[in-house]
Amino acid sequence: MNSITHMKNQIVHFGKSIFDRGLTSGSSGNIGIRLDEGWLITPTNSCLGMLEADEISHLDRDGNLLAGKPPSKELFLHQALLEQRPQDRAVVHLHSSYATAVSCLSNLNPEDALPPLTPYPIMCFGKVAVTPYRRPGDKRLGDDISAIADRYRAVLLANHGPIVAAGSLESAVYAIEELEESAKLFLMLRGTEPRLLSNEQIDELQRFFGGSHQ
Repeated sequence: MNSITHMKNQIVHFGKSIFDRGLTSGSSGNIGIRLDEGWLITPTNSCLGMLEADEISHLDRDGNLLAGKPPSKELFLHQALLEQRPQDRAVVHLHSSYATAVSCLSNLNPEDALPPLTPYPIMCFGKVAVTPYRRPGDKRLGDDISAIADRYRAVLLANHGPIVAAGSLESAVYAIEELEESAKLFLMLRGTEPRLLSNEQIDELQRFFGGSHQ
């Protein structure tokens, strides 16, 4: 099995896992992998729970379709995020309930949207940025992401949903799942006074887990 076939099968596998656990619905969300000479991404208007490997969009560096169905209209989000992150290879974008709910709040810090409640977000993705609201497909979303992608691997698109980059597809899936759980905890604890991790505890996590926070 060649590497492209393997990666297409990975997209199918993780897409179904994400869908079966209710982290996305209908034809929302997309998964992409940067190749040495192009891109793999889920097709436009596709359900992550019903993907077929031979239908995954395979594009060259210039975005020309080489195989599969036409790509997600949000390919430009993946490109904007990974162009500034040469260390990463995969992107997952979802409309998962809790992270999307947080993205609709009006009082978020756009440079640090979620408080440090547990160690795991710091270990998986670090601080979460928030971009301004744009209509779906608005190319300014790509500009917004490009402006911060060198500092953030996890972003909430305002009133839209989360997008996360990582070195592998497996890592990107785990990170966006952790982001969803972190958003859930944040909403559960709103109006209370939770104990947050201290700056010293955060620094310790960053020392032990290397560059995971960026």
